[in-house]
Formats: sequence, C-alpha cells, structure tokens
Amino acid sequence: MGRGGQNSGSSENLGANEEAKGDHFAAWSKDVRECEEKYEVRREYGLSADEVEKRRQIYGLNELEKHEGPSILRLVLDQFNDTLVRILLVAAVVSFVLAWYDGNEGGEMEITAFVEPLVIFLILIVNAIVGVWQESNAEKALDALKEIQSEHASVIRDGKKISNLPAKELVPGDIVELRVGDKIPADMRVLSLISSTLRVEQGSLTGESEAVSKTTKAVAEDVDIQGKKCVVFAGTTVVNGNCICLVTQIGMNTEIGKVHAQIQEAAESEDDTPLKKKLNEFGEALTAIIGVICFLVWVINVKYFLTWDIVDGWPRNFKFSFEKCTYYFEIAVALAVAAIPEGLPAVITTCLALGTRKMAAKNALVRKLPSVETLGCTTVICSDKTGTLTTNQMAVAKLVAMGSNTNAVRSYDVQGTSYDPFDGKILNWPVGQLDSNLQMIAKIAAICNDADVEKAGQDKSGHYVANGMPTEAALKVLVEKMGLPNELSSTSSSGYDGVLTCAYTWNKIEQRIATLEFDRDRKSMGVIVSSSTGNKLLVKGAVESLLDRSSHVQLLDGSVVELDQSLRAVILESLHELSSNALRVLGFAYKDDLTEFATYDGDEDHPAHKLLLKPETYSSIESNLVFVGLAGLRDPPRKEVPRAIEDCRTAGIRVMVITGDNKATAEAICRDIGVFGRHENISSRSLTGKEFMELSDRTENYLNQDGGLLFSRAEPRHKQEIVRLLKDSGEVVAMTGDGVNDAPALKLADIGIAMGIAGTEVAKEASDMVLADDNFSTIVSAVGEGRSIYNNMKAFIRYMISSNIGEVACIFLTAALGIPEGLIPVQLLWVNLVTDGPPATALGFNPPDKDIMKKPPRRSDDSLISPWILFRYLVIGAYVGIATVGIFIIWYTRSSFLGIDLSGDGHSLVTYSQLANWGQCSTWNNFTASPFTAGNQEIKFDNPCDYFQTGKIKAMTLSLSVLVAIEMFNSLNALSEDGSLLTMPPWVNPWLLLAMSISFGLHFLILYVPFLAQIFGIVPLSLNEWLLVLAVALPVILIDEVLKFVGRCTSGMRSSSSKRSLKHKEE
Repeated sequence: MGRGGQNSGSSENLGANEEAKGDHFAAWSKDVRECEEKYEVRREYGLSADEVEKRRQIYGLNELEKHEGPSILRLVLDQFNDTLVRILLVAAVVSFVLAWYDGNEGGEMEITAFVEPLVIFLILIVNAIVGVWQESNAEKALDALKEIQSEHASVIRDGKKISNLPAKELVPGDIVELRVGDKIPADMRVLSLISSTLRVEQGSLTGESEAVSKTTKAVAEDVDIQGKKCVVFAGTTVVNGNCICLVTQIGMNTEIGKVHAQIQEAAESEDDTPLKKKLNEFGEALTAIIGVICFLVWVINVKYFLTWDIVDGWPRNFKFSFEKCTYYFEIAVALAVAAIPEGLPAVITTCLALGTRKMAAKNALVRKLPSVETLGCTTVICSDKTGTLTTNQMAVAKLVAMGSNTNAVRSYDVQGTSYDPFDGKILNWPVGQLDSNLQMIAKIAAICNDADVEKAGQDKSGHYVANGMPTEAALKVLVEKMGLPNELSSTSSSGYDGVLTCAYTWNKIEQRIATLEFDRDRKSMGVIVSSSTGNKLLVKGAVESLLDRSSHVQLLDGSVVELDQSLRAVILESLHELSSNALRVLGFAYKDDLTEFATYDGDEDHPAHKLLLKPETYSSIESNLVFVGLAGLRDPPRKEVPRAIEDCRTAGIRVMVITGDNKATAEAICRDIGVFGRHENISSRSLTGKEFMELSDRTENYLNQDGGLLFSRAEPRHKQEIVRLLKDSGEVVAMTGDGVNDAPALKLADIGIAMGIAGTEVAKEASDMVLADDNFSTIVSAVGEGRSIYNNMKAFIRYMISSNIGEVACIFLTAALGIPEGLIPVQLLWVNLVTDGPPATALGFNPPDKDIMKKPPRRSDDSLISPWILFRYLVIGAYVGIATVGIFIIWYTRSSFLGIDLSGDGHSLVTYSQLANWGQCSTWNNFTASPFTAGNQEIKFDNPCDYFQTGKIKAMTLSLSVLVAIEMFNSLNALSEDGSLLTMPPWVNPWLLLAMSISFGLHFLILYVPFLAQIFGIVPLSLNEWLLVLAVALPVILIDEVLKFVGRCTSGMRSSSSKRSLKHKEE
C-alpha cells in the first residue's frame, strides 16, 4: 500500500497539524473556487513537483492496502481446530506409540499395528490439504478489487499536461482531465465540463441502473453517495463527455477503498456454517461419551492388570502387570477408533461435491463446498435489484402515440425484457400498417440515436448486447418491434448483416448530417437529416422540455394541429401515468421548417455550420417543434422472478430487496414481481438506507416483520448492517449482488451469491456461489437442492453414527464379558473408512421429497439427531454389539446354531466360563486345543492357551463379517427416516444397491487375498459360516422396521412435545 492507507478517516487538510485534528472537508458541498483554494491549486497550472512530493509524504500512494492473509502454517494449524480431528489425532499418536512399543517387545504382526496410525495420519493430511486450498482463495476478492483501479491518468502539473502518469502517483490536489472511456483513477471533484454533458457509469459502486449525469454545481453536505452529482468515483467509467477534475481522495480514503476495508472486515467475521456447528457439537459430545466409555472399560478390567490382598481391612501387596495394562489401553484406543466415524469428513465432502455438480447443471456454480448445505436452511434472501431481479437491460414498456383527434392518445403495451428484438412484441399492433404518426415515432427513435445492438461472441451466436446508452439501445429495439410499413421495400436493408434492419432502413431513407448533442439544460438531443422532401430536425428528450418548445402536434393521419392547453393536458396525463409506474419517459418531436438549415449539407463552410459549434443556440434551433408521441422505458423484471418469489413465500423464505436505485423505481419493480401486493400499503415496508439507519429499533420492529421488505438508495455499509442484524437475530442469510458495492455484504452473509454475466470480478470473488445465468429463480432451485442434500446428509450421518454405536457396543461388551477382543483397531478402521464409505456416499443420491419446497426452512439450531432417532440407533447399536460378540461366542462354544453346522473346520469347543476367563488358561489342568482349518490354512498351537489369541482368527473373521453385513443392511434402513422399506424400496436409489455390492466386494477381497487377509488378521469363511453371518445380520432390518412403525404412530405426539419445549425455551 505504501502509505496510502495511513490517513484513513482523516480529512483532506494539507497541513500535518490540521490532518491530525481530523478536520473534514466535504468537497461536494463547496463551490469550485472554494475547492481550489482548499487544495491550494489552480486548474490551469496544477501542482508543482515539490508540492506533489510533500503531499505524497502525507498521503502516500494512490493504491489499496495489501492485507496480509494468514500464513500457510496458520491455515494448516486451523485445520486441526476441530474436535473430531483432534480426537483422531490423539488416537493416531497413541496407536503409533503402542505399535512401536509392541515392535520393540517383539510383538507379532507389526505391519498390522502400524497400518492404523498411518491411515489416520493420511486422512488428517488430506483433510488439511483440502482445507488450506479452500481457505487460500479467501483473499482473491481483494485482489480483484485492485484490478478495477485505473492504471494511468492525464494530469496537469507545473502548467504542463502529463498524459500517461501512473495513477498510483496521484495526490490530493492534482488536476486530472477525463475523456470518454476513461476509468476514473481517484475520487475527484468536477471543476469544469469540456463537453456539454458528462455521464458516468457508476452502477457497480452505487447500484444505479443507468449512467449518471455529472455537474460542477455543489450539493448538500449530507447527501448519500448517489446524490454527489459533482463527484466522480475511483473505479467507475466515463461513458459520455470530457471534463477537468480535482483529486480529493486517494487510496483507502476513496469510496472503493472503503469497500475494500469492509470486505476485509466481513472476511474476518465469517462464521461457521450451520452444518459445521452441528458437527462440532457432535464431536464435543462424542469426546465426552468416549471418555466415559474408556473409563468404564478400564474400571471393568482393572482386576486383570492390578491385584492386591486385603490385610487388616486395607489393600496391601499390590501387583501390577504392565503388559496387560497396555493390552487394555489398546482396547480403549480401539474403542476411540470405533466411536469416531473416520469416513464422515470424506463422505460429507463427496456429497457436497456431488451437490455442486447438480447445481452446476442448474446454472449455480458453487465456489465453497459448505455453502451447498447452508442454502438448505436459508431463511432470508437479501437480493440486489438491478441485474438480479431485473435484466439490467433497458426496454420500452409503453408506447404512447397521438390519436385521430385532439382529445385522445393511443397507448400500446410493449413486451420484452432484453435487447433481443425478437423478445416479445407490441400488443394490438397494426403490423405493416403504420400510420404517419407511428412512422414518425419510428423514424426519430431510429435516427436520433447513437446506440447499436449486436450479438455477442465472435460468431455472433451469443446473447444480444448494447453498444452505447442503454436507453437509446432500447429505442432501437422498439423500432425493430414496430417493423416497417408495407410500402417500404423489404430489400431496402439488403447488404446489411446486423440485427437492426428496420433502424438501418430508416437511416438509409433519411441520412443524418448534423447532431445537436444532449445537454442537461434543454434535456434533449436533436439530429438534422437530409431526405427527398428536404432537411428535417428530429428531436428526443424529456417530455416537459419538448412540450415547452413545441407549438404543434402531429395526429394519427399525419395532419398537424396547434398544441393548445387541452391537448397539452392529455399528453401530460399520459406522462404522469407512465411516471407513476416508475418508467423513464422520453418524448419525440420534429421540425420541418428549418430556415437556417434548409440548404445545409454538412459542409463546414455553410453559414449555418457556425450555429452547430455553439451549444447555447441549440434551444432556439429546437423551437416550434411538432410533438408526435412518447415512450416509457425501464429496467424490466426478469420473466421468471415473480414465480420464484412465490416459491420462496411457499417455502417460508422471506425476500428483502436492497438496492442503490431510487425509491419509486424500486417500489414499482417490487410490486411487479410480487414482493409487495399491487395495492398494498408499503409505507412501513419501504425505507431508504439512510432512513433505516436512523431507526432506533431496527431489528425488533422492522427486520422481523413478516413478508417482503425494500431498502432503496442503500450504500455498502447499509447492506452490511442489514445482513449483520439479520444474522444476529438468528436468520440464515443469502445475499445476492453483482456490483463492487455488494461485495462486503456478500462476504458477510452466510452465503453470498454473485451474478456470473453482469457481476464484477470483485463480487464473484467475495461470493460463495455464482449464478451463471444471473437468474434469481436459479437461487430458488439451488435452495431446493440444498435442502435435499441436507436431508441426504442427515441420512448418511445417522447411518454412520448408528454403525459406530454398534462398534462401540461390540468392544464394550467384549471388555465387560472378559472374552478375547473380537475386533482389532485396523479392522474397525477398514469398516469405518472403506466398507461404510460407498453406502454412505450413495445415500447422498436419495431422491428429494416432492414437497421439499413446501416446508418451512429448518432452524439453524435444529439437531442432527433427535432424541427418538438417538434411541432408535442405540437399540440398533446394541443389537450390532450383541450380534458381533454373540457370533464370536457361538463359534467357540457351539458346534451348530439355527441348524447351521459349524464343526466342519474341526475347531475345539470350550465352555462360556472358560472363554470369559481365558486369561487363567495356564492354570487349567488337561486343557487342549485341536488344530483347525481355515480355507487352505491349518491353524496349529504350540501352547493350547494360544487358542484364545492366534486361534481366535476365525471367530474374529465371523465378527467382522457380521459387522459388515449388518451395516450394509442398515444402510437400507437409512433410505428414509421414518418410511418403511415397503413404501420406499431399495431400488428407488440404485446407487445404494451398487454401493452395497462394492462394499461386499471389498470385504471379499480382504478375505480371499492372502496378503490382505494377513494384514487384517482374518481368514476365508466356508459357505455354512456365511449362512450363519446372514442369519445373524438380517434381523437388523426387522428391528428397525418395528422402530419406524412406532415412530410413525407417535410422530404427532413428539412433534407437539418439541413445539412446547421450543416455545418454553423462547419464553
């Protein structure tokens, strides 16, 4: 930044002492002479080199501050600021230490022990890389803002003109010349106009829908940014005219600098998404649960590694077994691994990524993955008007022509919302039968016009775009919709390959030979044309101004009558009707009797030419006009917006319109699109940004009203304040916008949505989502998609958590019963990451509910798992634990079960008492264990007691297989929260059936590939053993069907109970 940002908030006083006092100088409210005196400069001479250097020492360079983003190390560390991740990290470190210890002690299967910590570390590394990559994009909005700054300026210094000075070297007090097409390099006070008019396109900064005329006249000190008519702003563009300006603000003190600071402030206050908050809460609860269960496991098993004798009523002779202590510590680590759904982050990311692809197909391009889910709980959409709710393309909505007598006019409704000449038509139009009056209107609109319309793209296959003033482009489109009279040959436009064939024809018939430029005093533009009937003057401009200079009116048949008071009243009544509908109205007039210009042919030597060089004579030339008609133009609402607003209302989402445009125009658009009713009293619902900021109870009495709201003349800080207050009151806010002025609010909102076509790069980089078609209705579709994604995420989160509850129950039961551990950590990790992953991901493809957009948005504090769902999955988890431990016990103690023979492998049977006290095996008399087969292997024992360690490999395989099978069947239960599989059969989501096949396939892979079987400590199973697995696993579907039935029967009671508790909580 150099030193440009050091004086933020300071005045423009040049003395260092005055600077420190913060004295404020409002250049827009002072006349030109006062401004020159304040900045100690004359426009003819400019600043001296010495003075420039002094001021640079005070103000620094004219550039935006470079905010240092967080370092890579900080971003990496931030990725571990998550409860689930921290639990995983601790589990991985402990696992690694234990594996190292076992290896040094000559433990078995060291490769197995190290797989678990290495896989967990790999998960954490990938998670950190993805997180850092996403967050490193956060600063791009600020970089994009710098790109819209001007690079060079034409400056007067030491009495000499420097035409290519780097814009960053400007200082307050510099004299700058601006020309058409220039990007304005700093905030500047207009000193004088070189041309008759100066127009600036500043909509991206102020939200205004059309270019703004600038003047040298001072305005009130307390006006809003749109009212500063004598100031031009950095980053905006001159579209018409030349002028001399005085630099008043540079760098961070400019309006664009303030936006830059607001973006930075908004970026620093970004909140977690609703889902992340829920997952953090879940992680904290999980930490507490894991701690309690681990403690219970140790308490239950303390007798195995710590013994003592009771002497005189006191414990004495303590004996501690470090080996058994570490064994049960490993069980506790296994418990932690079992309780944590390691695959959850990956599955959530995958589901969100799939959601982004679905949204991209609907023209919503998601830049930040969590915003997919955030959309689902959006309660308020704050929308910009220009370019979002409207097309940002001026279009004629009404055409008023003169009637057959002096008491009537003809009014035509014009369809269409874009620059496409084929978009809509004129209703009740006499196609090809244009009378003299309509022909004259078409002629003036086509010839008294400097704009053009063409198709975008090199091959001319894109959308229609305007070159020149939007209002003039709209008039050209109107001419095309009016068509040509039948008597004009259709071949008159031969050789022309553009889109404006009618306008081209009129320009060919009557050729323009001189232009009387528009100026703000007479508020009109005129052209002199040469035709077969002699020279004519064609004029368009403000209706009142034209009527003041008109003496006659042309009627339908071409006859001309005198303009009397009654006829004037008829025309003014039409003007009032159009203006009250927030239309911008232009009038059309002509003049046949051109005394001075009757023989003018464009020759500079003609006596009349000198009149064209004097703009002050234009009013007299444009006098005694013949008035012919008027047209009402507007930036029209998009066709699909009213339906989208209605969909929002049905879905319980409030729509608030926040625009920089004027109040009357914004209110008319809001009535058109359905934010307000046609005849609704909106005095309490429509405020300017300034009026809103002056309210004492902004949130309680204003923002919390039901229905739509409108904020007009809103500045960036107003938009930010509205978004902040809504978020503070618990709303989930989506903010749309396209301009630089929208960027801070886009950054601050829960989800910022930028326009892809009309949007500035600054807005896009500050956003979470970009609309490729700039269409408000796309947001509504995306909200529906977000709700569907959230429902599916709830389905797979419930599925994964219920599976983990089952794993915890299994390990807890193993420890409680004292039997050998049936599942080791690496097996649990495999189940959580690999076999659970595909079904969980496939649940993300569940079809959306048909009434998804007819329900109110969920509350952002709604729990992921309700008490009833938790109870259900505790029951399911208990069954998983009983089934996995039960099949382990069955293999050791039974030769058959449910008629399935298990004795084929030749293994020895033991009693349940022996299995529960296996640690005392060395004290048993005459205990033996026979070798048994597993696939092609034979399992032998040098020491019979090894039957409970190395010999448990078959029982472990059965436990793991039951766990995998139950979790596959349990994924079918997760298809619907309460719906039966009879009403929502598995084939409604064929991806889930495919995923189950993949998971079973992966399980078969580790069972029947010897190398993988060795890593996971398992062996192949026989057909009978697989039948046993299925017999034990299938009941999980029946149990959950019964629970779902109970849930459906009691849903009304639970719903009313939750409402009562919510009401009590709010009170």
